[in-house]
Amino acid sequence: MKTEMRSITSAAPPCLYRSFILVPVLTMLVGFQGCGSAPVTQAATAAVARPDNVAPHPLVKQDDSYVASGPIIVENQVDVLALRGGVISKISADVGSSVHKDQVLALIDDREALAQRDGAEAKLKSSEADLNDWEAETKLAEADYKRASRMREAGINTQEELEHSKYKLEGSKFEIEKAEREIESARDNLRYYEIELQKARIKAPFDGVVARRYVRVGQTAAPGDRMFWVSAVAPLLVRFTLPERFLNQIKTGGIVYVSALSSPDKNYPARIVQISPLVDPASDSIDVLAKLTGKPDGLRPGMTADIHLTPPR
Repeated sequence: MKTEMRSITSAAPPCLYRSFILVPVLTMLVGFQGCGSAPVTQAATAAVARPDNVAPHPLVKQDDSYVASGPIIVENQVDVLALRGGVISKISADVGSSVHKDQVLALIDDREALAQRDGAEAKLKSSEADLNDWEAETKLAEADYKRASRMREAGINTQEELEHSKYKLEGSKFEIEKAEREIESARDNLRYYEIELQKARIKAPFDGVVARRYVRVGQTAAPGDRMFWVSAVAPLLVRFTLPERFLNQIKTGGIVYVSALSSPDKNYPARIVQISPLVDPASDSIDVLAKLTGKPDGLRPGMTADIHLTPPR
């Protein structure tokens, strides 16, 4: 047998001999690559991964449905503060009362302010009367000066008498200017006391509803004390945040859908009115503000709502 193998080997052409040696070597190399940790070349990977006639799998688009959470708010919602101190003498609105702009909600004792206002008004009238008096005196002084001038021309009176008439006329004109300044001051004082009188009336800053009342009759209020919390009831807004990846998927004027936790089966459309131009680096999020459209019955300011980017199923 050994003799036959040697004869075959010796008789075989050189290329066939090399093929007998190459096949085992390739087999060993493939085995080492499968069992070892040596990297595989790109050509070998491409050959093993797939044939050329098989297309790669397309990227799966992420689901654009997303649910955010945020409060339902209104733009007009403020604490009404006391602008002057005093004792609360009357309360005209309570929690839940619908109010209109400039409606009186409460009254601070205004007797002192009223007396000061009346005094300033009387001072103004007195200053106006003084002005009328000096205007009449000035006309009389003008007539005296003209008569004195003619008499001086005729040689009837002296130069001193003419100058006396002249100075009297100039003094009357100065008194008119003084009276005009006193009238301006009296008007400013009257305006000041009228403002103080208005401060005693706590008024609603806009149409809305009284959400809270902080004072009671007989209580002494100081300037800056909270009196009422007044909130508008419309239009309703919802503020929420979205991940940064939605920055190019939402636009101003786009529609989102809002549902309240108390009634999750009802969905209300809301139009995006504001998108923050900046991304919060701490949370990688953007702030969005949307305005509810139509008549969102059942929703109230302060509720927590779910915001859906697509209509919920």
